[in-house]
Amino acid sequence: MEVGGLLLFRTLYSPPIRLPLRRHSSPVPFSPLLRASSSPLPLPSPPSAYSQGAYRGPKPQRDLVSDWVSNNDGFVRSLPIFVGGLALLAVLLNRTFSGISPVADASSSQSRADILTLALAVTNLLSGLVWLSIRPKYISPVVPQGVECKRINSKVANYAVLELLWVWESLSATTCCRSLVVVHGGYCLLQIGIAAESLTEVGEPVAVDVHKLIQSPVYRSVIESRKQSYLANLSLYPARSELPFLPINTQAVILQPLGNSGIAIIGGDTIRGFTNLDQAAPGKI
Repeated sequence: MEVGGLLLFRTLYSPPIRLPLRRHSSPVPFSPLLRASSSPLPLPSPPSAYSQGAYRGPKPQRDLVSDWVSNNDGFVRSLPIFVGGLALLAVLLNRTFSGISPVADASSSQSRADILTLALAVTNLLSGLVWLSIRPKYISPVVPQGVECKRINSKVANYAVLELLWVWESLSATTCCRSLVVVHGGYCLLQIGIAAESLTEVGEPVAVDVHKLIQSPVYRSVIESRKQSYLANLSLYPARSELPFLPINTQAVILQPLGNSGIAIIGGDTIRGFTNLDQAAPGKI
């Protein structure tokens, strides 16, 4: 997200340098401005260096206990029930075969120990039931309801188009981003991804009404604060009605300011789907 914000800002404020268009066969997203650099890229070390154990840096450590607990979540949650049940059964068997009177006697140390053990066993049983009833809710991504859209303003230079498309490919490949809208200088420079379907024209996406968007409170709050706004669950915010061009079931939205007169609107398909790394905004714009 940080790289995307910086690239958008550089694209909108850099001088209009025309770069030759080249065809690239690599499916990995690339940056045209990085390709235009005159300095050669460093070559990777030969594979033999790695096979001979030349790397002497720190190695990542794994917590075996945490891995085992996460892989056996159901068993771990049921473990207090098993422990409590076995403890309760052991007390009853001990009381039965030890010849002690089944009636609890306060003067007997064995009876006091049995009562304490029964209390601990019942506590384990109740803890196990609570652990089984409280489970983290898995939030699955949704399929955006809309139509495919790819609108690029004709006033945008070729090199800027390449940069914007590279940003879109990077976001859609590494995050839950499914819609991207870039507005700057009173114009919609890019609308790509899944957009809401028009009610008047079947199969056509809803166009971004830039004038209405600029007048909306959500746009003004982001521009005035010059800080990123993250709506983790869009359905709970009134800003949903101010973004009619996004799919109707958009789950999360990031509003990233671009200078003093621009904004990037990033729509996701999962509630709280953007991580802290995705939300990281540039320190200075």
